[in-house]
Amino acid sequence: MNNNSSRPLSPHLQVYKLPLTGIISITHRMTGVMLSFGLVLFVCILWDIAGGELTFTELQDTLDFWLFKLIYWGFVYALFFHLCHGIRHLIWDTGNTFEPETMNQYAVIELIASVALTFITLIFI
Repeated sequence: MNNNSSRPLSPHLQVYKLPLTGIISITHRMTGVMLSFGLVLFVCILWDIAGGELTFTELQDTLDFWLFKLIYWGFVYALFFHLCHGIRHLIWDTGNTFEPETMNQYAVIELIASVALTFITLIFI
């Protein structure tokens, strides 16, 4: 076998750059999984609430920890991001906005909208 060092190599992950729409698509899938785990956590919280006053008080003490608040806000952001991307898919179902420049503009709008909705929710809670 001839070992020619001038042959081009396949691109590695460090060289390949995903487009913004690819990153958004992967993030949409990840937030869907996060929402599934969040739903299980929500059911556990409801179970503790239904357990009576003692378990409810213990739950409140646990949820006041900063890490649980961070998880809560991550869940809220995942919900709004998933919602905004779902609306984007509904727009795609009309058969429009498949030009690369338009797709990137919608991706940026989606990111801004999901962050804005999360901060608006933060104001009211």
